[in-house]
Amino acid sequence: MRPFRFGVNMLAVSAPGEWSAAARRAEELGYDVLLVPDHLGLPAPFPALVAAGAATGLRVGTFVLNAAFHNPALLARDVATTDVLTAGRLELGVGTGYVAEEFAAAGIPFGTAKDRVDTLERVIDAVYGVLADPAAAPQPVQRPVPLVVGGNGDRMLTLAARRADIAAFTAAAFDPANPGNLRPLSGDAFAERVAFFDKVAGERAGEIERNLLFQAVTVTDDRQAALAAWVPRLRHLSAEEIPTVPTLLAGTVEQIADQVRGLRERFGITYFTVLQPALEAFAPVIAALRRD
Repeated sequence: MRPFRFGVNMLAVSAPGEWSAAARRAEELGYDVLLVPDHLGLPAPFPALVAAGAATGLRVGTFVLNAAFHNPALLARDVATTDVLTAGRLELGVGTGYVAEEFAAAGIPFGTAKDRVDTLERVIDAVYGVLADPAAAPQPVQRPVPLVVGGNGDRMLTLAARRADIAAFTAAAFDPANPGNLRPLSGDAFAERVAFFDKVAGERAGEIERNLLFQAVTVTDDRQAALAAWVPRLRHLSAEEIPTVPTLLAGTVEQIADQVRGLRERFGITYFTVLQPALEAFAPVIAALRRD
Protein backbone atom coordinates (compact mmCIF):
# COMPACT_ATOMS: atom_id res chain seq x y z
CA MET A 1 0.00 0.00 0.00
CA ARG A 2 1.28 3.46 -0.89
CA PRO A 3 1.94 5.92 1.94
CA PHE A 4 -0.61 8.65 2.53
CA ARG A 5 -0.22 11.95 0.71
CA PHE A 6 -2.24 15.05 1.42
CA GLY A 7 -2.92 18.05 -0.81
CA VAL A 8 -4.72 21.36 -0.44
CA ASN A 9 -6.48 23.05 -3.35
CA MET A 10 -5.91 26.79 -2.97
CA LEU A 11 -8.70 29.08 -4.12
CA ALA A 12 -7.57 32.64 -3.38
CA VAL A 13 -4.51 34.80 -3.91
CA SER A 14 -3.98 38.30 -2.53
CA ALA A 15 -0.71 40.02 -1.64
CA PRO A 16 2.53 38.18 -2.53
CA GLY A 17 3.54 37.91 1.12
CA GLU A 18 0.17 36.44 2.08
CA TRP A 19 0.29 33.82 -0.68
CA SER A 20 3.78 32.73 0.34
CA ALA A 21 2.72 32.65 3.99
CA ALA A 22 -0.29 30.48 3.15
CA ALA A 23 1.94 28.06 1.25
CA ARG A 24 4.39 27.88 4.14
CA ARG A 25 1.50 27.29 6.54
CA ALA A 26 0.31 24.35 4.44
CA GLU A 27 3.80 22.89 4.63
CA GLU A 28 3.96 23.42 8.40
CA LEU A 29 0.62 21.64 8.84
CA GLY A 30 1.90 18.52 7.12
CA TYR A 31 0.48 18.82 3.61
CA ASP A 32 2.56 17.30 0.82
CA VAL A 33 1.15 19.06 -2.24
CA LEU A 34 -0.16 22.56 -2.92
CA LEU A 35 -2.65 22.62 -5.77
CA VAL A 36 -4.37 25.32 -7.79
CA PRO A 37 -7.55 24.80 -9.88
CA ASP A 38 -8.29 26.38 -13.27
CA HIS A 39 -11.45 28.47 -13.07
CA LEU A 40 -12.07 32.03 -14.17
CA GLY A 41 -12.20 34.23 -11.10
CA LEU A 42 -9.55 32.17 -9.31
CA PRO A 43 -5.74 32.48 -9.43
CA ALA A 44 -3.88 31.67 -12.65
CA PRO A 45 -2.36 28.27 -11.89
CA PHE A 46 1.23 28.41 -13.13
CA PRO A 47 2.43 31.72 -11.62
CA ALA A 48 0.75 30.80 -8.34
CA LEU A 49 2.49 27.41 -8.32
CA VAL A 50 5.89 28.90 -9.09
CA ALA A 51 5.49 31.34 -6.20
CA ALA A 52 4.43 28.54 -3.83
CA GLY A 53 7.33 26.40 -4.98
CA ALA A 54 9.77 29.21 -4.28
CA ALA A 55 8.41 29.65 -0.74
CA THR A 56 8.28 25.96 0.24
CA GLY A 57 9.55 22.47 -0.48
CA LEU A 58 6.05 21.24 -1.31
CA ARG A 59 5.15 19.48 -4.50
CA VAL A 60 2.78 21.62 -6.55
CA GLY A 61 0.11 20.83 -9.08
CA THR A 62 -2.77 21.93 -11.25
CA PHE A 63 -6.04 20.47 -9.99
CA VAL A 64 -7.13 20.45 -12.68
CA LEU A 65 -6.55 22.46 -15.84
CA ASN A 66 -9.43 22.97 -18.24
CA ALA A 67 -7.88 21.46 -21.38
CA ALA A 68 -9.98 23.67 -23.66
CA PHE A 69 -8.40 26.81 -22.19
CA HIS A 70 -4.87 25.86 -23.30
CA ASN A 71 -3.01 25.68 -26.59
CA PRO A 72 -0.97 22.46 -26.31
CA ALA A 73 2.32 23.94 -27.52
CA LEU A 74 2.05 26.86 -25.12
CA LEU A 75 0.89 24.59 -22.30
CA ALA A 76 3.90 22.31 -22.80
CA ARG A 77 6.15 25.36 -22.45
CA ASP A 78 4.38 26.39 -19.22
CA VAL A 79 4.61 22.86 -17.83
CA ALA A 80 8.32 22.50 -18.58
CA THR A 81 9.15 25.96 -17.23
CA THR A 82 7.16 25.41 -14.05
CA ASP A 83 8.76 22.01 -13.51
CA VAL A 84 12.21 23.61 -13.85
CA LEU A 85 11.41 26.53 -11.53
CA THR A 86 10.01 24.18 -8.88
CA ALA A 87 12.98 21.79 -9.14
CA GLY A 88 10.94 18.92 -10.54
CA ARG A 89 7.99 19.13 -8.17
CA LEU A 90 5.10 19.64 -10.60
CA GLU A 91 2.08 17.36 -11.02
CA LEU A 92 0.04 18.16 -14.14
CA GLY A 93 -3.67 17.68 -13.58
CA VAL A 94 -5.89 18.06 -16.65
CA GLY A 95 -9.64 17.71 -17.14
CA THR A 96 -12.41 18.65 -19.53
CA GLY A 97 -13.90 21.66 -17.77
CA TYR A 98 -17.60 21.64 -17.01
CA VAL A 99 -18.77 25.22 -16.34
CA ALA A 100 -20.50 26.44 -19.50
CA GLU A 101 -20.40 30.08 -18.36
CA GLU A 102 -16.60 29.98 -18.19
CA PHE A 103 -16.34 28.68 -21.74
CA ALA A 104 -18.65 31.49 -22.89
CA ALA A 105 -16.63 34.14 -21.03
CA ALA A 106 -13.42 32.82 -22.63
CA GLY A 107 -15.01 32.74 -26.09
CA ILE A 108 -14.54 28.98 -26.40
CA PRO A 109 -17.30 26.65 -27.64
CA PHE A 110 -18.65 24.47 -24.83
CA GLY A 111 -19.66 21.63 -27.13
CA THR A 112 -20.83 18.23 -25.98
CA ALA A 113 -19.29 16.03 -23.31
CA LYS A 114 -17.78 13.98 -26.14
CA ASP A 115 -16.28 17.12 -27.66
CA ARG A 116 -14.68 18.08 -24.35
CA VAL A 117 -13.18 14.63 -23.75
CA ASP A 118 -11.90 14.58 -27.34
CA THR A 119 -10.20 17.91 -26.67
CA LEU A 120 -8.69 16.60 -23.44
CA GLU A 121 -7.21 13.55 -25.15
CA ARG A 122 -5.80 15.69 -27.95
CA VAL A 123 -4.21 18.12 -25.50
CA ILE A 124 -2.66 15.35 -23.39
CA ASP A 125 -1.22 13.64 -26.46
CA ALA A 126 0.20 16.88 -27.84
CA VAL A 127 1.63 18.18 -24.55
CA TYR A 128 3.36 14.93 -23.65
CA GLY A 129 4.63 14.63 -27.19
CA VAL A 130 6.42 17.96 -26.79
CA LEU A 131 7.66 17.16 -23.28
CA ALA A 132 9.18 13.89 -24.53
CA ASP A 133 10.93 15.56 -27.48
CA PRO A 134 14.65 15.90 -26.67
CA ALA A 135 14.87 18.80 -29.10
CA ALA A 136 12.18 20.85 -27.35
CA ALA A 137 13.11 23.67 -25.01
CA PRO A 138 12.80 24.19 -22.13
CA GLN A 139 13.19 20.63 -20.90
CA PRO A 140 11.30 19.54 -17.77
CA VAL A 141 13.22 18.07 -14.86
CA GLN A 142 10.89 15.09 -14.42
CA ARG A 143 10.72 12.36 -17.04
CA PRO A 144 7.80 12.34 -17.30
CA VAL A 145 5.96 15.05 -15.40
CA PRO A 146 3.29 13.05 -13.48
CA LEU A 147 -0.11 13.23 -15.18
CA VAL A 148 -3.29 13.57 -13.12
CA VAL A 149 -6.62 12.89 -14.83
CA GLY A 150 -9.79 13.50 -12.89
CA GLY A 151 -13.32 12.39 -13.60
CA ASN A 152 -16.25 10.09 -12.92
CA GLY A 153 -17.75 8.96 -16.24
CA ASP A 154 -16.76 5.83 -18.12
CA ARG A 155 -14.69 7.57 -20.74
CA MET A 156 -12.80 9.76 -18.26
CA LEU A 157 -12.03 6.86 -15.96
CA THR A 158 -10.89 4.83 -18.97
CA LEU A 159 -8.58 7.66 -20.01
CA ALA A 160 -7.18 7.87 -16.48
CA ALA A 161 -6.71 4.09 -16.41
CA ARG A 162 -4.84 4.16 -19.70
CA ARG A 163 -2.73 7.32 -19.38
CA ALA A 164 -2.59 8.79 -15.89
CA ASP A 165 -0.01 8.39 -13.15
CA ILE A 166 -2.64 9.63 -10.69
CA ALA A 167 -6.39 9.04 -11.04
CA ALA A 168 -8.39 11.78 -9.32
CA PHE A 169 -11.86 10.48 -8.52
CA THR A 170 -14.50 13.21 -8.33
CA ALA A 171 -17.03 10.89 -6.64
CA ALA A 172 -19.74 13.11 -8.09
CA ALA A 173 -22.03 12.99 -11.11
CA PHE A 174 -23.78 15.71 -13.08
CA ASP A 175 -27.32 16.57 -12.04
CA PRO A 176 -29.64 15.60 -14.94
CA ALA A 177 -31.83 18.62 -14.16
CA ASN A 178 -28.87 21.00 -13.98
CA PRO A 179 -25.92 19.71 -16.04
CA GLY A 180 -23.56 22.35 -14.61
CA ASN A 181 -24.08 21.04 -11.09
CA LEU A 182 -22.13 18.10 -9.67
CA ARG A 183 -23.87 15.93 -7.08
CA PRO A 184 -21.91 13.75 -4.60
CA LEU A 185 -22.19 9.99 -4.96
CA SER A 186 -23.19 7.63 -2.19
CA GLY A 187 -20.65 5.10 -0.98
CA ASP A 188 -22.18 2.30 -3.04
CA ALA A 189 -22.35 4.41 -6.21
CA PHE A 190 -18.72 5.38 -5.73
CA ALA A 191 -17.77 1.75 -5.21
CA GLU A 192 -19.23 0.96 -8.64
CA ARG A 193 -17.08 3.69 -10.21
CA VAL A 194 -13.91 2.39 -8.55
CA ALA A 195 -14.76 -1.15 -9.66
CA PHE A 196 -15.16 0.10 -13.23
CA PHE A 197 -11.77 1.83 -13.01
CA ASP A 198 -10.13 -1.34 -11.70
CA LYS A 199 -11.61 -3.33 -14.56
CA VAL A 200 -10.48 -0.99 -17.34
CA ALA A 201 -7.07 -0.40 -15.72
CA GLY A 202 -6.33 -4.12 -15.64
CA GLU A 203 -2.69 -4.73 -14.80
CA ARG A 204 -2.12 -0.99 -14.37
CA ALA A 205 -4.64 -0.74 -11.52
CA GLY A 206 -2.02 -1.19 -8.83
CA GLU A 207 0.46 1.17 -10.48
CA ILE A 208 -1.79 4.24 -10.54
CA GLU A 209 -1.97 6.42 -7.46
CA ARG A 210 -5.55 7.26 -6.45
CA ASN A 211 -6.74 10.67 -5.31
CA LEU A 212 -9.98 11.91 -3.80
CA LEU A 213 -11.00 15.53 -3.23
CA PHE A 214 -13.03 16.11 -0.06
CA GLN A 215 -15.75 18.72 -0.52
CA ALA A 216 -16.32 19.42 3.17
CA VAL A 217 -14.51 18.78 6.46
CA THR A 218 -16.44 19.36 9.67
CA VAL A 219 -14.59 18.64 12.90
CA THR A 220 -17.23 18.24 15.62
CA ASP A 221 -18.23 16.13 18.58
CA ASP A 222 -21.68 15.66 17.00
CA ARG A 223 -21.19 13.83 13.72
CA GLN A 224 -24.88 13.02 13.43
CA ALA A 225 -25.92 16.68 13.59
CA ALA A 226 -23.23 17.67 11.07
CA LEU A 227 -24.44 15.07 8.59
CA ALA A 228 -28.09 15.98 9.18
CA ALA A 229 -27.29 19.51 8.04
CA TRP A 230 -26.53 18.09 4.58
CA VAL A 231 -29.93 16.47 4.13
CA PRO A 232 -31.65 19.54 2.56
CA ARG A 233 -28.70 20.03 0.17
CA LEU A 234 -28.44 16.42 -1.00
CA ARG A 235 -32.03 15.59 -1.87
CA HIS A 236 -30.92 12.99 -4.41
CA LEU A 237 -29.65 10.85 -1.52
CA SER A 238 -31.50 9.24 1.37
CA ALA A 239 -30.72 10.08 4.98
CA GLU A 240 -29.11 6.65 5.24
CA GLU A 241 -26.86 7.27 2.23
CA ILE A 242 -25.50 10.65 3.32
CA PRO A 243 -23.17 9.21 6.00
CA THR A 244 -21.63 7.03 3.29
CA VAL A 245 -20.74 9.91 0.93
CA PRO A 246 -16.96 9.60 0.52
CA THR A 247 -16.33 13.31 -0.10
CA LEU A 248 -17.97 14.56 3.12
CA LEU A 249 -15.97 14.27 6.33
CA ALA A 250 -17.60 14.90 9.70
CA GLY A 251 -16.93 13.97 13.31
CA THR A 252 -14.10 14.08 15.78
CA VAL A 253 -10.54 14.03 14.53
CA GLU A 254 -10.33 10.30 15.20
CA GLN A 255 -13.68 9.61 13.54
CA ILE A 256 -12.55 11.47 10.43
CA ALA A 257 -9.20 9.67 10.49
CA ASP A 258 -11.14 6.39 10.57
CA GLN A 259 -13.15 7.53 7.53
CA VAL A 260 -9.92 8.20 5.64
CA ARG A 261 -8.49 4.85 6.68
CA GLY A 262 -11.68 3.21 5.45
CA LEU A 263 -11.36 4.85 2.06
CA ARG A 264 -7.82 3.55 1.78
CA GLU A 265 -8.81 0.03 2.77
CA ARG A 266 -11.95 -0.19 0.62
CA PHE A 267 -10.86 1.72 -2.48
CA GLY A 268 -7.05 1.87 -2.39
CA ILE A 269 -7.07 5.67 -2.21
CA THR A 270 -3.98 7.08 -0.51
CA TYR A 271 -3.78 10.67 -1.83
CA PHE A 272 -6.40 12.97 -0.33
CA THR A 273 -7.07 16.62 -1.09
CA VAL A 274 -9.04 19.26 0.79
CA LEU A 275 -10.19 22.70 -0.28
CA GLN A 276 -8.43 25.74 1.15
CA PRO A 277 -11.18 26.56 3.71
CA ALA A 278 -10.44 23.19 5.39
CA LEU A 279 -6.67 23.78 5.52
CA GLU A 280 -6.52 24.18 9.31
CA ALA A 281 -9.40 21.87 10.25
CA PHE A 282 -7.96 18.86 8.43
CA ALA A 283 -4.42 19.29 9.80
CA PRO A 284 -5.04 17.32 13.05
CA VAL A 285 -6.39 14.46 10.92
CA ILE A 286 -3.12 14.45 8.95
CA ALA A 287 -1.20 14.30 12.21
CA ALA A 288 -3.32 11.38 13.44
CA LEU A 289 -2.83 9.44 10.20
CA ARG A 290 0.92 10.09 10.16
CA ARG A 291 1.09 8.27 13.50
CA ASP A 292 -0.28 5.04 11.98
